Order: sequence, then C-alpha cells, then structure tokens
Amino acid sequence: MPGFDVGAVPFNTDGWGPPETPTPLLSNHPTNVPFAPFSRSEKLGRIADWTRTYNNPSRSNPNRNPSDAVFDFTLDDSAPADEDSSFRLVDGKPPPRPKFGPKWRFQQQRQLPQRKDEEVEAKKREADKERARRDRLYNMNRSGGNQPRREAAVFKSSVDIQPEWTMLDQIPFATFSKLSFSVPEPEDLLLCGGLEFYDRSFDRINPKNEKRLERFKNRNFFKVTTTDDPIIRRLANEDKATVFATDSILSSLMCAPRSVYSWDIVIQRVGNKLFFDKRDGSQLDLLSVNETSQEPLPEAKDDINSAYSLSVEAAYINQNFSQQVLVRDGNKVAFEEPNPFAAEGEEVASVAYRYRRWKLDDEMFLVARCEVHSVSEAKGQRSFLTLNALNEFDPKYSGVDWRQKLETQKGAVLATELKNNANKLAKWTAQALLASADVMKLGYVSRVHPRDHFNHVILSVAGYKPREFAMQINLNTSNMWGIVKSIVDLCMKLNEGKYVLVKDPSKPQVRIYEVPADAFENDYVEEPLPEDEQVQPPAEDDAEGEAVAATVDDGGEKTIDADV
Repeated sequence: MPGFDVGAVPFNTDGWGPPETPTPLLSNHPTNVPFAPFSRSEKLGRIADWTRTYNNPSRSNPNRNPSDAVFDFTLDDSAPADEDSSFRLVDGKPPPRPKFGPKWRFQQQRQLPQRKDEEVEAKKREADKERARRDRLYNMNRSGGNQPRREAAVFKSSVDIQPEWTMLDQIPFATFSKLSFSVPEPEDLLLCGGLEFYDRSFDRINPKNEKRLERFKNRNFFKVTTTDDPIIRRLANEDKATVFATDSILSSLMCAPRSVYSWDIVIQRVGNKLFFDKRDGSQLDLLSVNETSQEPLPEAKDDINSAYSLSVEAAYINQNFSQQVLVRDGNKVAFEEPNPFAAEGEEVASVAYRYRRWKLDDEMFLVARCEVHSVSEAKGQRSFLTLNALNEFDPKYSGVDWRQKLETQKGAVLATELKNNANKLAKWTAQALLASADVMKLGYVSRVHPRDHFNHVILSVAGYKPREFAMQINLNTSNMWGIVKSIVDLCMKLNEGKYVLVKDPSKPQVRIYEVPADAFENDYVEEPLPEDEQVQPPAEDDAEGEAVAATVDDGGEKTIDADV
C-alpha cells in the first residue's frame, strides 16, 4: 500500500503559533504573513477583542446597550494595526424610546410599515380580516356553524300538520307586497266595557327615576276568539257582515310578510259567512321577543332567555304595564254595554271593545272586535289610547343598554327594537289603526337583573300617533288591507268547512289546509310541569304564580290571569 508523506511540521516549544526561526518548509515565504493567499476583495479583517475596556463606545453612555452600536471590522492598511481607530462607530444615535400610548399594548407586537403604500396595504388587510370575522359570525348565527340550524330548533310549526289534512294552496309573501286595497272609514256598531284614565306622571319617568313594575293579581284579561264572542254571534245572526274576526287576528294577517316564527289561523266557512278564529293556547295570545333579530336565542325551552320563556314574560309585562300606568281613583268611562266576557262583580282590566264594520265591496262587509286600553282627557276632548310594553331581557343580545341610552338616545333604542321586533311593533300599530286610537303608548320595561325574570322596572314611556308611527316604520295601510282582501276572496271560493292558514316555519309563505270539522276541539290541555322542571323564583321574592294561567269557563271563554 503506498503511504502518505506528511512532511516536516515545525513545532514551537516557546509558545503558540509557528516558530520565529525560518524552517525549510517556510523558507520561501516572508515572516509574519499568513500562510494563505488573499486579496483585498475578500475583506479579511482582524480579530475583534471584546475584552478590551478602554475607549469602549458604551463607556460614554452607561445607559446604552452595547449591542445597539454597529461596528465595522474592515482592516485599514493605512493605520497601524494596534490602533483603536480601526473600530469605527457607524451608527451612534441613541435608539428611539417606545411610546406607551393607550394602544401600545396592542401595537407592540405589530410590525409597522415603512412606506406609504405598505401602510395602505396593511390597513386594507386589517379591514379584510374584520370583514371576514363579521361574515363568519353572521353565517354562524344564520346557519349555526357546527351547531344545528336555528330554524330547526326555534322555527318549528305552530301546529302539527296531520297526514289526513289536504293542502289546498300556498301563497309566497312576495305576492303580498304587490297588493293594495283601500277601504272607507269604518263605522262603530257597538262599544262595550269601561276605561280608566291614563296617568300622565308616567311620561316623566326616566332611567334615573325608574318605577318598579307592579303585579295585578285580581284583574282578569280575556283573550276570547271570534266564534266564542257573544256579541259577534249576535251580529252574525243579524247579518251585519259577511266576515268576522278580531284585531289580533287581522293584524297577524296584515303584518304576515314581517313574521318569522310560525303562526296559524283557523278559518270556518259557515253558509255565506266567514269566521277567522285562533286555537286555544295559540301563539297569538303571547308576544314574540327578538323575532326578527340576527342573534339566536337559547334553544332550551326551560332557559329564561329562550323564545318561549321570553314570550310568556313579555305577555306578563305587557298586561301589568297596561294597568299600572292608569289613575286608580275609581273613575271610569263606561260605555253602552259592560264587558261581555266578565261575570257580574268580577274585577276586570281596563279595556273597551269597539265592534267596527268595514266595507270590502258592495256585498261584503267585515266586522272586527278592536281593543283600546285607556282614555285621556284634555281641553274637554277625550282620546283613546293603546298601551303596550317593550321589554329588555339582556343588553348583550340587542347591543344597546337601555339604562345608558334611553335618556339621551331614545331614537337609537327604538331603531334597535324596530330591527329586532319588527313584526310585533307592526302588529301593535295595525291594532291601534283598526281601533282608531288617538295615541299609542310604548313602555320600556327592563329586568332588575339580566338573570332575574320575575322583577322588572319601568324605565320610560313614549307616546306616538298611530298613523305617523306607521309611516315611520314603513307600514302601508293599503297594502295591509290588500292582504286581508286577497285572503278573504280566496276563502270565499272554498266549500263550507274548516280550514287552517299556517305560516311556514322555514319559508316566507303561508299554506291553506282543509281539516276535519272536529279538528282543534280538544287540543289545548294545560298540564303542570313536573316539580323538577318548574322554574322557581328567588327565595326573597314574592313571585308565586308567575306562569301563564289560562282557564276555560263553562261558556268556552278563555281568560288569562294578570299575574302571568
């Protein structure tokens, strides 16, 4: 095997590095020159000695960090090798101190752009990220994201569609927007009941001077359907009209395009007459909350903020508010006949029923029972009022805190309610127009605490003229009557029998089903919840009987207790 000759390697016995005495291996090279060819383009420099402390640039400024200075280690051949001038400080400016502004915490990790075009691009990227975040939240609210769709949990049909029912027609809401019909001024056939006077001191209530919402346990409210009304039966026997309904049923038809939740109306064709009824326990007896809001409500029915629980709570608030804002001095305005649904000596809520007739065509008239809740007197003239209450259950759902905004930005609060409760406010306005009320009063009632749904306070009361308010919310009276006229004409072409008009739970349309004559006769049975499922009020509150108590007397008239 051939060997490898390493050659003679000089050994320095006196120290490190090659010996000073030339050896045969280094005889052809000058001394003190590295044994390697190099050129100035390679920028070979001397070794930096960081152990030296004299003439250190950081010594002049003890608060300065030595790593902030930039040094040039390029060898300067024109100067002696041992001089410190070869260490030249390129950037000697002190580093800028950070500005601790209010946004420093969020900007300290963000790299600031260096050029104007980069700043524009950075702002555009931030705007795109924010838009994507809002779109993602919107889609999650509408489609549920990984959760089941909101329609599947909340938007369920108000009535179970039976297989033996026959669907006759379905009408999309898009056709309703094109309808228009004008009716002449109605005539009053009869006024029943009695009204108490409105207490004007409630107009001065504000969030800083709130009033506790009282409970009226001894006053009864009546939600009697059309065919159970003895006055309507009498008017039908006298052939006063062809079509009969109540203001709550008519308002549901008139404002149908604004509805989201499912509802149903029972239609009975008897001879040449048409009766619009509601079922016992119908959703029309309750008030929807956040029906048109984009924020989904909790799906659990026993949750205090679920759609059903809020509807019961809203009905409880609305009834008690309508009685608290009255002057309770015993003075009443009595009309031709007493309350047709109250027994003798029974204490009833302040309400007057106006039985009014509208002319639909030369041979068709419509009679409806309309309600007004109070009366006010000024300069010798009496004005009829309707009383309703909006309720706030949790500011995080609406995004507007009533206690902070009502006094200074009441318009913003009303605009939010018009967005979240468009159908409910439109129905209240339609009922006020049907009853020819002079003023509609809206109360703003909030929970004492977001998790306490038994105790409430009145924060403010506002009054509006129904016609002006209808224009403000874009409610067209001609379109409202056009919807009613089209449905009446459609039903008058049907044979005698019973039908049900159902709003589709997931689509903007209504469907007409033909049902058996005995349908809905024994549908509504009030059963108490099991003890472990009942929602109990706080121990310190006297809140017994907080559930809606609905009873049917021997005459078939349903009453709802005031203490919901």
